[in-house]
Amino acid sequence: MPAKFLVVPQWQGAASSRAMRLIDGAEAIRGDLPHSATTAIEVPLGAGDAVGTGVARYSSVATVRERVRNALDAVPEGDLPVVVGGDCGVELAAVERAAESAAARGARLGLVWFDAHPDLNTPATSPSGAFCGMVLRALLGEGAEGLVSAAPLDPSRVVLAGTRTMDDQEAAFLETAGVAVVGADALGTALGAAVDALDVDEVYLHVDLDVLDPGELAGIIDPQPFGASAADVTAAIAAASAGRRVVGAGLTMFAPASPDDVVEDQGTVLRIVSALTASTRAPR
Repeated sequence: MPAKFLVVPQWQGAASSRAMRLIDGAEAIRGDLPHSATTAIEVPLGAGDAVGTGVARYSSVATVRERVRNALDAVPEGDLPVVVGGDCGVELAAVERAAESAAARGARLGLVWFDAHPDLNTPATSPSGAFCGMVLRALLGEGAEGLVSAAPLDPSRVVLAGTRTMDDQEAAFLETAGVAVVGADALGTALGAAVDALDVDEVYLHVDLDVLDPGELAGIIDPQPFGASAADVTAAIAAASAGRRVVGAGLTMFAPASPDDVVEDQGTVLRIVSALTASTRAPR
C-alpha cells in the first residue's frame, strides 16, 4: 500500500494577503517527496471570481476541485493518496472521494481534522468569504452549490483536533452538531479515545499546519497561540490510526516567508508527512 502524493499549490481558498506563500510551501514539500510517487496538480493562474456564490475566488477553487478528483481517480485501489496543499480547500475532493469509496465498500469512515480553526462557516456566515474556512462544513453537506460534498459526512464521525479559535457562528454550530473536539493541550493523550468513540474502521487524516504552536513552525499564515507540539501531533496521528485503516491524508497551509523558513521548518514538516504515511510502512 504505497503512498501517492498529489501536490496542489492552491492559494485561492485562503483569506490572507500572504496566501500566495502557499504556492512556495507546496513546492518546497514537493521537493522532498519521491518523484515517481508524486503528481503536481495545475492550479489556475488567476484569482478567480465569486460568481455570486459568496465564496471568494469560487471559479478557481471549483476548477481545482475537479482536477483533484480526476487525479485521485487515477490512484490505484489500495494505495494511500496524500494531498499536499496549498490551502485547506484542496481537501474537499479528497475527503469526498474517501467517503464515496468507504460507502461503496460498506465501511465506516471517520475524519480527524487537525486544525487551529474548525473551518465550519458557510457563505452566509463567513466573515471573509474564504473557502478555506468553509471546507469542513461543505464536507458535512452545507455550502455553495458546486462546493459541497456529494457524500456528506456524519458529524458524529468527525473529530476536531487541536482546534482553539473559532467564529461565533462556528461555535453555535458545534453546540448541536455532534462533532467531537479535542483541544491542543490534550492531543497526545486524549485523541485516541475520541477516535475510538467514533466507532469507525477507516480514517482520513487532515493536518493544517496551524494546529502546531507558532514556536514549532515559522511558515504559518495565521498562527494561533497555545498550539500543539510536533511530538504531540505525530503521537496523536499514530493514536488515531491505531486499529483502523488510513484511507487518505492531507497536509495543508505551509506558507514559508523565505528560503530560510523552509530550511528551519523542513524537519517538522517531514516528521508529520512520515506520521501520516506510517501505515504504508507497516508490516503486512
